[in-house]
Amino acid sequence: MSIVTLLPFIVLIGAMFLMTRSAKKKQQAAAQMRDEMQPGTGVRTIGGMYATVKEIADETVLLEVAPGVHAVYAKNAIGAVLQDEEYNRIVHGDEPDAETVVPDDASSLTESAEADASDDDAEVSEDVKPDLTKKVEAAEAEAAVKKDGKADGETEAK
Repeated sequence: MSIVTLLPFIVLIGAMFLMTRSAKKKQQAAAQMRDEMQPGTGVRTIGGMYATVKEIADETVLLEVAPGVHAVYAKNAIGAVLQDEEYNRIVHGDEPDAETVVPDDASSLTESAEADASDDDAEVSEDVKPDLTKKVEAAEAEAAVKKDGKADGETEAK
């Protein structure tokens, strides 16, 4: 046999080795993450449920999914162990204290220049926002009700 006939087999074996090695590293990282769990930490299951760890056994974990509601899960069902800040942000809606406010448009960059140029002009109220709703649909619905005297979903069942 020549080297040319063996080359595809060598490449295939090398690719299989690299794929199994990366999969093994991911499994080890997941196992280490699950071993670092402690009671009181927030977790996300592989199904997407957020809960707090209450007790840890050899193969199972007792999770509190809501106040007073406990469920037993396999350790392998834990998808991620979350940091306290991230868990509180997701579950309780807590926002970080130091929040950077980014304007939606560049108007805040030009407001000071425009204000200097037109001191005598009327002030623009920032509280008034334009009405972007479609009034055509409301008018069409009103016309349909007037046409046959019935709203959507109404029938003449007796």
